[in-house]
Amino acid sequence: MPVINRVAGLAGEMTAWRRYLHAHPELAFDCGDTAAFVAARLAEIGVDEIHEGIAQTGIVAIIEGQGPGPVVGLRADMDALPMTEVTGAPHASTVPGRMHACGHDGHTAMLLGAAKYLAETRNFRGKVALIFQPAEEDGGGAGVMVEEGIMDRFAIAEVYALHNVPGLPAGAVRTTPGPIMAAVDEFTIRIEGRGGHGATPHETLDPIPAAVSMVQAIQTIVSRNHHALQELVVSVTQIHAGTTDNVIPGEAMINGTVRTFDPGVQAMVIRRMEEIVAGQAASFGVAASLDYAVGYPATVNDPARTEFAAEVAAEVLGAERVDAAAGREMGAEDFAYMLQARPGAYLFLGAGPGAGLHHPAYDFNDEILPLGASLLARIAERALPVGG
Repeated sequence: MPVINRVAGLAGEMTAWRRYLHAHPELAFDCGDTAAFVAARLAEIGVDEIHEGIAQTGIVAIIEGQGPGPVVGLRADMDALPMTEVTGAPHASTVPGRMHACGHDGHTAMLLGAAKYLAETRNFRGKVALIFQPAEEDGGGAGVMVEEGIMDRFAIAEVYALHNVPGLPAGAVRTTPGPIMAAVDEFTIRIEGRGGHGATPHETLDPIPAAVSMVQAIQTIVSRNHHALQELVVSVTQIHAGTTDNVIPGEAMINGTVRTFDPGVQAMVIRRMEEIVAGQAASFGVAASLDYAVGYPATVNDPARTEFAAEVAAEVLGAERVDAAAGREMGAEDFAYMLQARPGAYLFLGAGPGAGLHHPAYDFNDEILPLGASLLARIAERALPVGG
């Protein structure tokens, strides 16, 4: 059962949708124009219900099948990134400092394509809930939609999502049962000393040596405080201090990210960071505080739904293109919140050669639009078989 012919016939329309969205990127929860565009297309498509204003600008649309049955959710994210685009494409961002650098424009277009096919054919029982979500990149829009009750309100029984991956062959699918993406946390360490002239350091409490020592000590959390076979990333990504060559600053700041799968490992990292910050501050005679912000949880696929989705992908795209045990990765996804609320699966769809995600030269590969739309549509049809 290859790519659906009708969906392949929608390639031009999906490309036009995708390129319009690419040229008009919006950030976080402020996706009002994007949501209006999506709602207008859904109305044209002829879905049965359109519910707007969820998580500010999110949408849930319902397509009814042939008689009563469960509800399957299909999710697409809609938000862009605060980046300047350098693709030079005719459809490049028209908004300075914003661009679709992660392919959410493509995800939205694929779900609209699947919606058009499903609304025309209705070759399923039960209902399909189309979830168009804001604020995946920043704000946890999936979590907000769950908190606002979409799973119970629309009786969603299971939920699925795709994400494009540049560098993976076009149409290849990668997924894995259980944890597939990491929990992501952020930390900020503020160090307060006493500034002064660079020529008289003995009259100061220099925060810079304390910051350097803290960064070095933080690196030992991975190398010395956890089991080598448990995935953990602790990355210091920013150090800020000082304004000129001959002045010792009064304060310094350290920022970074932590990626884990195991809550026990996460708790250990928090404990060790608290100990390191307090201990190093005392040894250098400065004051320091740790602000540790727990972010998106790990994205955990339901094993049975993952096996099912991989089987559908093999039917649509070819078994040789599907790796159903691809292993975990340390990126993060707020779809995790939806998978906490309902069983389902998250899949990666290869986009072929091109600039990587979150790169200013990235652009979604429109050739995979029919592939992703077909896969989403078939997941719904197979999960809700007529006569099943």
